[in-house]
Amino acid sequence: MLTVDQVVASQKASIETMFGLTHKAFEGVEKLVELNVQASKAALSESSNHAKAVLSIKDAQELLALQASLMQPLAEKAAAYSRHLYDIASGTASEFSKAVEVHTADAQSKFVGLVDSAAKNAPAGSETAVAVMKGAVSAATNAFESVQKAVKQAADMAEANFAAVSNTAVNATKTASKKR
Repeated sequence: MLTVDQVVASQKASIETMFGLTHKAFEGVEKLVELNVQASKAALSESSNHAKAVLSIKDAQELLALQASLMQPLAEKAAAYSRHLYDIASGTASEFSKAVEVHTADAQSKFVGLVDSAAKNAPAGSETAVAVMKGAVSAATNAFESVQKAVKQAADMAEANFAAVSNTAVNATKTASKKR
């Protein structure tokens, strides 16, 4: 049986977890805002430099050379921005996943303890019901672990695909710039 102290402790732990996750979410938002401010400052500076360079052009050949020279760095910067964005998002999601795993493991442990306690205090003849309950808890635990593994594999695959696409885009831009 759960006591009042156990319920209060559980609620307190849940509130602390919620505030911890809220703090992590705000850290992620702060990083995102910082990234966007840096990117905006860089874009403004580069636009100014580009405008000055365009105004100093004397013929069409210089204009084509200038445009070609801007394509590769632009693609690399876009890929770097996307990578930073992905790192912020995956880092924040990782923090959430860790907290959920810890909280879930703790809840599962407490629930298994509750089932064991109930099994010890169960009246005679209820062994079948207790066995069914333990089997259900075990099946739920196994299912949760399988889902966690699948999510991790999917995240790893998404990260690998993201890296491959970024590299392909940068390499394609390098190749296109060299052909001009």
